[in-house]
Amino acid sequence: MNLCVIIPIYNECEAIGMVVDSIRRKVIDVIVVNDGSTDASGIIAQEHGAIVLNNNAKSGKGSSLRRGFQYALEQGYDGVIAMDGDGQHDADDLGKIVRMAEAHPVSIVAGSRMSNVKEMPLIRITTNKVMSWAISCVCHQKIPDTQCGYRYISGEILKKISLGCTDYEIETEVLIKSCRAGYLVYSVPIHTIYSNEKSKIRPWRDTMRFLKYFLKELSQK
Repeated sequence: MNLCVIIPIYNECEAIGMVVDSIRRKVIDVIVVNDGSTDASGIIAQEHGAIVLNNNAKSGKGSSLRRGFQYALEQGYDGVIAMDGDGQHDADDLGKIVRMAEAHPVSIVAGSRMSNVKEMPLIRITTNKVMSWAISCVCHQKIPDTQCGYRYISGEILKKISLGCTDYEIETEVLIKSCRAGYLVYSVPIHTIYSNEKSKIRPWRDTMRFLKYFLKELSQK
């Protein structure tokens, strides 16, 4: 399979070089979407061998992923693997995701952090479990960790579904729209690396955005 990794970033100059290096050692193309960073993130990613797409201004994770998806389709990739640029996603898990993708090429392969949560903050465990249960009900498939951004998405699926979310709720949008189109979601356990990085998620604002989107999808059931 001809795959690429897509990484949306905003001010990740401390981690992005290491992240790109760790992926390129797996001989996989890396596409970084630099979402209007005010630091040298985009330059560093390019110096380490990534293809860098620069947004003129910050537009949100969802908009950056959508741009990356479109670029990947235009370049003829069979599918994409989305990862974060802060170093939390372990490139050593790429092999498990790729093997599952090769077994089920027209699908989504979602990383799951829920098999080992001893290092995960309690509030995140609770939130993930509640959201994953609710989204699994809508998708009519059991998805252990719907909020994990580390996932494979088939190019065929990306051609069939229309995405419109601009921020973190895109991860929910991809799952719901793909499942409603009849595609399956497979899960593989991943290892999450927690350090001292500051989360860019804004708990109140982003939760409200998620609920607004989720309720909209429920109304269309």
